[in-house]
Amino acid sequence: MSAVFVDTSALLPFLDRDDRDHTNVVSGFRRLFEEDVPLVTTSYVLVEAGALVKARLGQEAFRALGRLVDEAMDVVWVDPELHRAGWTQAAASGRNGPSLVDCVSFAVMREQGIDKAFTLDRHFKQQGFALVP
Repeated sequence: MSAVFVDTSALLPFLDRDDRDHTNVVSGFRRLFEEDVPLVTTSYVLVEAGALVKARLGQEAFRALGRLVDEAMDVVWVDPELHRAGWTQAAASGRNGPSLVDCVSFAVMREQGIDKAFTLDRHFKQQGFALVP
């Protein structure tokens, strides 16, 4: 399997055992790890996920997120061009459209030829990407 993009909406339930999607997401990550699938995310996803994890789940979960990313993911650091591309798409998408973080993710996925996203966010499917799990 080619690379899979990892979104905030998969990271949160992975770390939160009380989340209704926890078991599904853990199984999905396990399968991706077993198949040695390259995982990609962005620095914007990490900022978003890190803030949510620290506020909702605490410092230990925040550290666990850092270890997971360091050990299992390639991080694309958002530069001014990616930021502008994402901002432009988010601004054009309307109030209920995808967020800036999502739009930057879409740009990275298209740029890197990634067609699958590990996410629970419907915006990825609306953009034409396949969803994992």
